[in-house]
Amino acid sequence: MEYKGPSAYDQEAFFSNYMKRRGRKDSPNHAIETPIIYELLNDVQHKTILDLGCGDASFGSELIERGAAGYTGIEGSEQMVKAARENLKGMNGEVHHHTMETYDYPLEKYDIVTSRFAIHYVEELDGLFQNIHRSLKEGGRFVFSVQHPLTTASFTSKKSGDKRENWVVDDYFLEGERKEPWIDQIVVKYHHTIESYFSALVRSGFVVTDLREGKPARENFTDENEYQRRLRIPVVLAFSCVKK
Repeated sequence: MEYKGPSAYDQEAFFSNYMKRRGRKDSPNHAIETPIIYELLNDVQHKTILDLGCGDASFGSELIERGAAGYTGIEGSEQMVKAARENLKGMNGEVHHHTMETYDYPLEKYDIVTSRFAIHYVEELDGLFQNIHRSLKEGGRFVFSVQHPLTTASFTSKKSGDKRENWVVDDYFLEGERKEPWIDQIVVKYHHTIESYFSALVRSGFVVTDLREGKPARENFTDENEYQRRLRIPVVLAFSCVKK
């Protein structure tokens, strides 16, 4: 069965397996993407933050603990929304059950907008980035990560959804829908080139101040073989941008 956007996470087995996978210390989320995101965000004290595709908002609770003045999460999966509201109990945070495409973005409300491994589910970048730009205060920052386009270009080498030991990079400039075997399901994502991400950000009024391709750091891995495997191809692309 095929799932688009957050709909896969409302399937009980998929949701359960995803939460187990994400918690692995050597997962790309934990060992590669998380350190980059926190470095790009830097100081969040007294900042109001919008998190698009917030999942269970464990990230949101961490931001509040680091001094964020307020946190708003946007999440399309009903199961994730329930988990997120539970994680934010007693904190200055809220979660809305919307997709990032359907959310009604307020004008110039947030100091920071962030999104982690979610925008590769979005087909049309310009409208999304323009909404994000409008929702930021002057000088506000947009920090986000996606699957690296080298890995979303082709899923030929991932027919079964098992761990890949080799990667086929093909059809890179043919942007659009991709179907990935993942956690025993078919998940629909959208492939965009690095140039397309960059150009859409600039068209929307952002200045790109940093770009990272997720070079692994040995100290973030417990397993040497997994560290060596992750040196072979980038799996994370992250941007830091400022509203001009």
